[in-house]
Amino acid sequence: MVALQRLETVIDFDPKRVKKYLFIWCNHGKIVIEVDDKILTVSKNQVLTITSGQYHRFKSTKNAKGYVLSFTLDYMCKTEKDIELIFQNSLFCHFDYNEIISIVNPSDMERELHKIEQELVEKPFQYLESIHSRIELLLFETNRSKIANGGEIWKPDALFLRFLEFVRNNFNKNHSLKEIAAQLQTTELKLNELAKQHAGKTAQNVIYGLLISEAQRILQYEDKRMKEVAFVLGFQDPYYFSKFFKNHTGMSPTDYVKNIQT
Repeated sequence: MVALQRLETVIDFDPKRVKKYLFIWCNHGKIVIEVDDKILTVSKNQVLTITSGQYHRFKSTKNAKGYVLSFTLDYMCKTEKDIELIFQNSLFCHFDYNEIISIVNPSDMERELHKIEQELVEKPFQYLESIHSRIELLLFETNRSKIANGGEIWKPDALFLRFLEFVRNNFNKNHSLKEIAAQLQTTELKLNELAKQHAGKTAQNVIYGLLISEAQRILQYEDKRMKEVAFVLGFQDPYYFSKFFKNHTGMSPTDYVKNIQT
């Protein structure tokens, strides 16, 4: 649901994938972390956000201090307003983009994280509700810092975000766009309008992009045969999956794996 760990206590440096959203705060030193296929460095008074489902691996935390805050979507997102806050300004982006943000008021960030740590230990009355509010304050401060640093304001639509979450959680079922629209109690036309507005492409092409990203994660981090990879992603025919992957990336899944290894 929600958890907090100090950076200086991190001892697991293996790749991991969790169905939680990670908010990583560094207030001393620096950390080096691999997220999917990217190597990122987070320095003093900076925040890194990682979306649920992405692989991450700490590569170096020497002399670093700070926190790793994790929470589930169902804990944070009780309303559509909550959903929009989580993804506002691409804080937790679904499109393989992880931003490092320098915080303007680090003392505010440190205070709220310390209070969250305290409440998780002591568990006072309504502590989960209190922590929810404190995480909102962390996200407000991060958004304000991003804007102060010259970032653009981007406010997503909750329906589009629920569409992305639904696709990412149901790859193996190979739902058509029509079936997804029905599950979300909307129309294909509305999903296409939102996809064009927020991603500059059709809803179907958004689905294809999410599929490719998921395929790349599995190929890079999981020891699966090509038939198993295809099945997990909703393809009954491994040959068709291989063709689909090559059409979108320019290389076969086998060549992609070889390229990573070299």
